[in-house]
Amino acid sequence: MDTGADVLLGGPRGRRLCLELAMEVDPSIRSAAFWLAHDLDLGKGTSRVLITATSGENPDQPGPSMTDLIAGLASSDVTRIGGVAIERALAAAVDTSRPWQEPDGEDVLAALPEVRTALAPIAQHVMTASSTPWWSHGRQVEQWAINWRPADDPAPLTRDPARALPTWARDTRAEEVRAEKERPRNPQANWSGTWWSFPHGTLQTIGRVPLGLNLIEDSFGEEHATVIPVRGVGRTYEVRTADDWVSLCREYPLEVTASRRHDWYRCTGHDGRWVIPDWEKVAERWDAVHLTVLAYLSGASRALRVDADMSTVLAGWNPDTTMWLTDVAREWEGPRQHWQRSTYQEAWTTTSGDPMSHS
Repeated sequence: MDTGADVLLGGPRGRRLCLELAMEVDPSIRSAAFWLAHDLDLGKGTSRVLITATSGENPDQPGPSMTDLIAGLASSDVTRIGGVAIERALAAAVDTSRPWQEPDGEDVLAALPEVRTALAPIAQHVMTASSTPWWSHGRQVEQWAINWRPADDPAPLTRDPARALPTWARDTRAEEVRAEKERPRNPQANWSGTWWSFPHGTLQTIGRVPLGLNLIEDSFGEEHATVIPVRGVGRTYEVRTADDWVSLCREYPLEVTASRRHDWYRCTGHDGRWVIPDWEKVAERWDAVHLTVLAYLSGASRALRVDADMSTVLAGWNPDTTMWLTDVAREWEGPRQHWQRSTYQEAWTTTSGDPMSHS
């Protein structure tokens, strides 16, 4: 039976979280991981000489070795890892996800068997930390919808799944037909298209603010956000594990091989047939689908086997996000909160509302 650490290290995003924590604990690990990851990065395109010329290092000296990295990981003090560091690493693991192209060097590095084994103590510490039990929790009653607009540019809550889902289903099937006719079957062809596995146009909510503002795949570095209190009722399908996602795809399969083939091959290295849930049919039974943080960390951005012929990828869907498939969610009592930051790296600060009770 897998331990919590095994589950975390089973996914690319979970491994990246652990590597991010290791690099924060020890600067020598960060240096070794940087150079080793650079050599493993398929899209690096920059020579070590050019990088070291600007960093002051001697390019003629050998860089840190894999032995150096493993030794550093073995001697790192995991007790120095606290809740704030874990949240930062979680945000970094989400932000560095790229399901439309090859994994970056750090992801490749963290997936190497010897590195994965060396990260196990960190994974075990994370899974037993007092700040992470909520990673497995189901949807909270109180949720927040994010509108990436400043306070002086308000927008209504997105609500019309009865129209959005049929439109999505029609467009997705039409794209698949076009892709089958127009796109090359070679998965290595230089082609990109739709890569996400959720329906656009439906209401999405998060459970924690401001943390949820940083847990965004393919973020554009937004600097303003209005968060809207939302409550919903009805039947929620909980994706607590990668198997839960696979079961949803198996019960409501919608083939998207031609439209996802190239992006998901680059992301996972797997060439085969692909499916995602047929969200219009899922809505006939479920009002909402919630993705836990642990399911995201263990299941996102990798090929998950659905049956002998089909696989799926959990892509573009952020951790602790609820997708509302029917019109059962409403803006709730309480003020909207307005958050801002001046640069992508800085922390979010609130300009209105009561953030303390939901952070």
